[in-house]
Amino acid sequence: MAGTERDQNLMIVYAVEGYSQRHNISEKDVITLFLKHGVNHLIRKNYDALHTQDLDESIFFAEDVLACRQN
Repeated sequence: MAGTERDQNLMIVYAVEGYSQRHNISEKDVITLFLKHGVNHLIRKNYDALHTQDLDESIFFAEDVLACRQN
């Protein structure tokens, strides 16, 4: 696994764990939600910008994506 791919995976894990804590839902349900709405793919696609920010930005990014896609 390349370094960037590993870092993208870690960012997704951080976003899943953070979203789970912030919204008081299980990590399993967050993973299902992220997959349903393509959040994992979008985090990977926007990794170049996201990795220059605080890790919490990946949680905020996921929240923004889900807010747009669930409405």
